[in-house]
Amino acid sequence: MSSMLTSPLHAEGATSALSQRRIMTILTAFLHMLRRDLMVTTREVMPFVMQVLVQPLCLLFVFGKVLPNIGAAQQVFPASFLPGVVALNVFLVALQGITISLMLDLSTSREIDDRLLAPLPVSLVAVEKIVFCVIRSMVAGAITFPLAYWILGNGYQVRTDAIVVLLGIMLLTAFTSAALGLVIGTILPVDRIYLLFTLIFSALLYTGCVFYPWGSIGSLPALQIATLFNPLTYASEGLRYAMVPAVHGQAFLTLPIAWILLGLSMSFVLCLVLGLRTFRRRVIA
Repeated sequence: MSSMLTSPLHAEGATSALSQRRIMTILTAFLHMLRRDLMVTTREVMPFVMQVLVQPLCLLFVFGKVLPNIGAAQQVFPASFLPGVVALNVFLVALQGITISLMLDLSTSREIDDRLLAPLPVSLVAVEKIVFCVIRSMVAGAITFPLAYWILGNGYQVRTDAIVVLLGIMLLTAFTSAALGLVIGTILPVDRIYLLFTLIFSALLYTGCVFYPWGSIGSLPALQIATLFNPLTYASEGLRYAMVPAVHGQAFLTLPIAWILLGLSMSFVLCLVLGLRTFRRRVIA
């Protein structure tokens, strides 16, 4: 009778131990896969540095230094333009990294199959790629600040009382962009990679409020509405909220921070759900 009473408890304890062991196995495999990707990046550090430096360097020099000095832009323009550059760098590094990687991995070579052999659920293979690209994009965003300080000189103006908000917006932007890249990388075949650069990047860049604050295009209501469907708009406006100093005692006018967080969060959730679904469909088919 005693054995009959204790055997269910024993079975429950054994099941719990097996579950914990499986969780540890999955976590270990996930971290090893992430460490491998990070080690590959350190071995190819020069291409990565070129990727994260060239575009912000050119944008900051032309729009933040040359145009204000020749009178084609106001001297206060660099302060409102810099957040857009940071947002763009964070966004594109994550987007490019995961999209191009998936296009190549899911091509006829099927290099993704090596990762699928790891003791991980299929969805976590995609999540690992997202986390890896988020780390890369956060590094890219951090590098943009000393680069801007060096190029802009006196035009470099960044408030320092909203660091937590700044980091939070950058992190949420990176996750949103990586999730969007998961969708694009699993939908577009590798022979359509030109669409990534000619259509997708152009649409994101010029409707993402990188070069102008959202409130400044009030006279163009069609464009103002269109920008609200671009997650880069919320990233740019969020970083302006956290970076641009007050002018004459008044805070710089941006989208409300609640709408910024809602826009980025909804974009991330929608892209993640859709991306995981299309990823499973591509790798299991």
